[in-house]
Amino acid sequence: MAKRGEHRFAIGVDYGTNSVRAVVVDVADGSEVATSVFPYPSGDHGVILDPKNPNLARQNPADYVEGFYRSVRGAIRAVPRDVGFLPEHVIGIGIDTTGSTPLPVDQDGMPLAFRKQFQNHPAAQAWLWKDHTSYQEANEITEKARAMGLPYLAKCGGTYSSEWFWSKILHCCRAHPKVFQAAYAWVELADFVPGFITGNLKPETLPRSICAAGHKAMYHESWGGLPAEEFLAALDPDLVKVRRRYADRALPSDREAGRLDPAVAKKVGLPAGIPVAVGAFDAHMGAVGAGIKPGTLVKIIGTSTCDMMVVPLDQEIPDIPGLCGIVPHSIVPGMYGLEAGQSAVGDIFHWFVQHLTPAAYTAKGDPHANLTRQAETLKPGESGLLALDWNNGNRTILVDPLLTGCLVGQTLATTAPEIYRALVEATAFGALTIIKRFEEYGAEVKEVVNCGGIAEKNPFVMQIYADVCNRPMKISRAAQTCALGAAVFGAVVGGAYPSVERAQQRMTGTKSVVFRPRKAAAEIYAELYSLYRRLHDAFGLPNAQLELYDVMKRLIAIRKRVRGEK
Repeated sequence: MAKRGEHRFAIGVDYGTNSVRAVVVDVADGSEVATSVFPYPSGDHGVILDPKNPNLARQNPADYVEGFYRSVRGAIRAVPRDVGFLPEHVIGIGIDTTGSTPLPVDQDGMPLAFRKQFQNHPAAQAWLWKDHTSYQEANEITEKARAMGLPYLAKCGGTYSSEWFWSKILHCCRAHPKVFQAAYAWVELADFVPGFITGNLKPETLPRSICAAGHKAMYHESWGGLPAEEFLAALDPDLVKVRRRYADRALPSDREAGRLDPAVAKKVGLPAGIPVAVGAFDAHMGAVGAGIKPGTLVKIIGTSTCDMMVVPLDQEIPDIPGLCGIVPHSIVPGMYGLEAGQSAVGDIFHWFVQHLTPAAYTAKGDPHANLTRQAETLKPGESGLLALDWNNGNRTILVDPLLTGCLVGQTLATTAPEIYRALVEATAFGALTIIKRFEEYGAEVKEVVNCGGIAEKNPFVMQIYADVCNRPMKISRAAQTCALGAAVFGAVVGGAYPSVERAQQRMTGTKSVVFRPRKAAAEIYAELYSLYRRLHDAFGLPNAQLELYDVMKRLIAIRKRVRGEK
């Protein structure tokens, strides 16, 4: 291990939807000294799909194991010679993953997909966060908890989601009983990876993340941890065994999951025995890497978004309808972690480019860049278009996977850049809806810090977000904010800092560039947002009884006014 006066480093490993990335970080200031990316080789960009079932999204657990070996080994080899790095200077490792991404495992904690008879069975793979095959089971869990008068939904927004732990497992139990019966237990990806690399996989004692358990598995200490056996048995008696093979207490990520296993250490070129932090979800660690604190909303913008806030434990906060959880210690230990988000953002832009963009924008160069150049020339309201951002359902505040996308106002003159801009604006309107929900329940948003690939690389999107939300948009200093957040926890368990907050003060920050709202644009977007909310509520809320007759006409009126037409 590093001696006093020597450089010390932490490694953050970020398991995303399409790849795993490892970064080597100097714990003195959070600077990234090396990185390596391993794209998942299985499926379509790492995702196992079914053309007959658009709700299905799975991943091969073998990609996770190989991804750790390849990304960490690659990052270590990529460290420049002049930074004073030696493998023994690594003091800690942190892991973040997508979630809820549960996988069925055997009695030793190894994935069922590693067995020959299950290696090609989709249900034996990891059930990726965006798998929505269990939407009926999610509704059933919601209704059962309400009917039995149980509090389990209070801390996760009042509605259980098909993206979450129990609904996916219940669906497997019913739709794929052979896989379910062969599984000894189920574990989250965020728990599996730290367990695997520390040799600590036994399901009953595997350190379980409070982040995963609290936000996705209805875990809360006020009712004794996971939901009671009686409730799970009312859904299906077979769920009881899943609960019994889950650790009694979930842990925050400033706790050790174990020490790096010698066999794993040898494969990646590190000494054995390095402390490994308890895992957590990518967005939650990304919030830490972006410097989250009370009053700061961190938006992790990628294929989807997660919107994170923290509130001190001594501050009273009500249960907030539609949120993905209010969980003590899930982001920053010692604070409530509040999670919201959108089920698709970058995925919407990608869908439009892949399926609906004319050849003029795809034949040469990056189609996103080509569309952006044209879309940037448009003024707010000029297209007469208004879209809903529900192409993959709604995560917050409606929590409904059966909602779909919508585009209003198109004519025979509508162009691809106009639609592209309307889709970007729709995701910004969805972001504003989340901000308003936080503030309606007393969680004041004093600043917004954005991170992720879109925030890092797309000023067009960030300016629209600033205009729509009518508040400045800051950008996290780190290009790989989620991996940095994981490295922060690695630094804490490695003893470099006594707390996450102290580590954040030295290791995180924002860039000098700030996207500020433009007054004229914000005024137009306020008009458009009022129309968006009418569509949002009319299609998203039961018995809304909202009049939509004038929506198209108002869009035309705004378009004419912006264009200066008489």
